[in-house]
Amino acid sequence: MNFTAKLLAIMLLSFSMASAQDTNPEIDVMSFNIRYGTAKDGDNHWKFRKDQLLELLKSSAPDIIGLQEVLKFQLDEIMTTLPAYAMIGVSREGNFEDEFSAILYKKSDFVARKTNTYWLSDTPEIPSKGWGNDIMRIVSWAEFKHIKSDKSFYHYNAHFDHISQLSREKGAEQLANIIKDRDLQYPVIITGDFNAGEDNQAIINLKDSGFDDAYRVLNPNESTVGTFNGFNGENDGDKIDYVFVGNGIQVLEATIDQSNIDGKYPSDHFPVTTKVKLLD
Repeated sequence: MNFTAKLLAIMLLSFSMASAQDTNPEIDVMSFNIRYGTAKDGDNHWKFRKDQLLELLKSSAPDIIGLQEVLKFQLDEIMTTLPAYAMIGVSREGNFEDEFSAILYKKSDFVARKTNTYWLSDTPEIPSKGWGNDIMRIVSWAEFKHIKSDKSFYHYNAHFDHISQLSREKGAEQLANIIKDRDLQYPVIITGDFNAGEDNQAIINLKDSGFDDAYRVLNPNESTVGTFNGFNGENDGDKIDYVFVGNGIQVLEATIDQSNIDGKYPSDHFPVTTKVKLLD
């Protein structure tokens, strides 16, 4: 094969790979509970760790980020640092002043066609609480279109209650039913802090509803999977932070990011990251 033929073959292969990427896009997804910024955490207070957290978000640059436990002033600082992103969500109080379960996405790559937030209660359309939780709990969601491929998918971002098991189980049931009611027209990605380990009935219910834990798809036998680190790096507890995927999604990579700087962690939770591919 002469040089011209080799060059043509390389160009055709590159074009084929690029076309496949445009048709079946790969999307980097992160779920991250960043710890609310007014907590009395001493040396781990937001003002001491925010630069580390912001640099982590900048350097990892996920396409879609599901944040939990983020207050308005934290969200403002994040959005200032990440101007390439847009934000979806309202706070637990139904305004823009309290705690969010916000979704961030790259404006250049995605269009949010529909968005909403609902409450984990018997009256999900209005700010409310129920099922034994002391504070209101929310799920924010969006219907996204990937611009280059024209493929669409749903993303739901949840933060379940840390006390009430009934609330966690009912919340999982409600989440699955709300997704089901949309007729699963497009693939579904779920991120969140579910405050529930892998053997918790709430997580079992989600799996029984057809959603796979992306991390377990690629790491079925890993035993050290704790995602709440308490700012000290512990990873032998339960995995309570998840990225779930439904049909039509292939999991390519999945990690629990335990990175730190001199023993300092950006949050009391590890971010969970996943690379997925939207299939035909």
